[in-house]
Amino acid sequence: MRKVGFFRSIHLKFVLMYVLLILIAMQIIGIYFAQELEKTLKENFQASIEDRVNILEFSIREEMTRLRTEEDPSIEVSLGTVLSQFSSDDIIEVRIIDPKTQILATSEYENQHLVNQRTMDELVRKSIQSSTSFESTFLNESQRRIWVLAKPIISGGEVIAVLHIQSNIEKVYSQINEINQILAGGTAFSLGITVILGILIAQTITRPIADMTKQASAMAKGNFARKVRVYGQDEIGDLAKAFNHLTTRLQEAQSSTESERRKLASVLSNMTDGVISTDRKGRIILINDTALGMLGIPREHVLNRPVPAVLGLEQDHTFEDLVDMQGPVTIDFSDEDRPYILRANFSVIQKETGFVNGLIVVLHDITEQEKIEMERREFVSNVSHELRTPLTSMRSYLEALADGAWKDEEIAPSFLHVTQTETERMIRLVTDLLQLSRMDSREYELNTDIVDFVKFFHRIIDRFELMKSKDVELIRLIPPGPLYTELDMDKMTQVIDNIISNALKYSPDGGNVRFTVQAEDDHIKIAVADEGMGIPEANVNRIFERFYRADKARSRAMGGTGLGLAIAKEMIQAHGGLIWAESEEGKGTTIFFTLPFEVVEAGEWD
Repeated sequence: MRKVGFFRSIHLKFVLMYVLLILIAMQIIGIYFAQELEKTLKENFQASIEDRVNILEFSIREEMTRLRTEEDPSIEVSLGTVLSQFSSDDIIEVRIIDPKTQILATSEYENQHLVNQRTMDELVRKSIQSSTSFESTFLNESQRRIWVLAKPIISGGEVIAVLHIQSNIEKVYSQINEINQILAGGTAFSLGITVILGILIAQTITRPIADMTKQASAMAKGNFARKVRVYGQDEIGDLAKAFNHLTTRLQEAQSSTESERRKLASVLSNMTDGVISTDRKGRIILINDTALGMLGIPREHVLNRPVPAVLGLEQDHTFEDLVDMQGPVTIDFSDEDRPYILRANFSVIQKETGFVNGLIVVLHDITEQEKIEMERREFVSNVSHELRTPLTSMRSYLEALADGAWKDEEIAPSFLHVTQTETERMIRLVTDLLQLSRMDSREYELNTDIVDFVKFFHRIIDRFELMKSKDVELIRLIPPGPLYTELDMDKMTQVIDNIISNALKYSPDGGNVRFTVQAEDDHIKIAVADEGMGIPEANVNRIFERFYRADKARSRAMGGTGLGLAIAKEMIQAHGGLIWAESEEGKGTTIFFTLPFEVVEAGEWD
């Protein structure tokens, strides 16, 4: 997490806000105080001047209204004497003006030449006309404030004179400036104290917030062990407690989620089915190892790719089609070398509002199921065909006999012989099928005994030597010494009979069949090789399948059921051995099988 700069921090903002609030409050208080102070000082100054003027007014009225004798000095001299006795530091000049705006006297020595001259002062004329006092303030040449008062002197209801007073009010404003300077200094000092207090107060708020920020960063990295310090019992303290409680709950939730994630990962890893999960746009976000193995694609080539493309369905289906898919989809990845078929089931991930949040795809390998189903259909078809062929033949001959052929002594025995042969063929087929059925259901037991396989094999070959109908030489490459193995003689006799019968059946006249026995480590390896027509290389491994014939027409003509080698395979495997074939087309086929080999002391089984 990027660290917040000092000039963007809430600490600085809080201090600035606190200082600005105090500054604004002090400015408002200062302006109000200055205005009220100025008003009060001016009123006090003016009241003081007016009080002194009232005394002066009384003296002037008395002087102007008394009866004068010839010995008395002129009114101008008398008034001058009155003014000369009036002195004040605040008053600059006092003039006495008669109703005709003529100056009768002045207190300023330098302005004595103005006596008996008319004044053009507007305040004086207004005061004479209205019998009311007027005042004003102006700046003199020295840029000092001068307060002027024009006050009428009334006697007998008439204005007998006007007092024109100029006073120095600048002292009042000087006092106001001094007080403002004192106030400004106090404001600056208060702001300094305010800044310090603001920093201290801001720290009480920002320190817990900083701790919570560090804890949030640690939580983002998965560390839930650290707790936020609780600095007080106020709202910030309650927030810190709530944050610590949240940390504890998140730790518990994360532990639970991690546990569930491990469980899910374990389940997905050990599932035999492949599982794929997508986001709401159909891109793959999760796939287990089983699905990767089924698809044969590296994980990095699958993630974030559209699921239809990965499953090879983009030509036929879109993601929206898969979301609406009700049943499973069969995906065929078969090639010339091997069949490979998958079944995909689709499940939609939806929120409570119905919004599609993704898709779950479950892949199941049904190759073996399809193979079994195909083999089952083929098996039923083969059984039906194998049974129908002799039955059709028998019905034809029986119908002929029923139509009167039984009366013909030459034809009837032949027809009956064919019917008997086909019946025996069906009996063999049914017997083989029952035997395979018992093998499939494991409803048989091996009556085993320790047997010298060399003697056992020679007896079977001797029997075929006496019974062979072809000019085929039987060549024995069998060691002279005894080789003991544990086997069921009846069932193994059937196995070897089937193998030798096939070898003799497909060997041409003048050919030979070779019998080989070898002792190898813990087993005996037996081989029966003929010089028949051979089997194509692509079909060699199929000769042990039920009803499989390399040459079907020739096999049926020779009376085979197509089950002999299938039975032989089951029997050999039941004895703990293996069976396989090697063949070269046009040169012959060799059947190999093995049996467990037991070393027995000489004479023990004589």
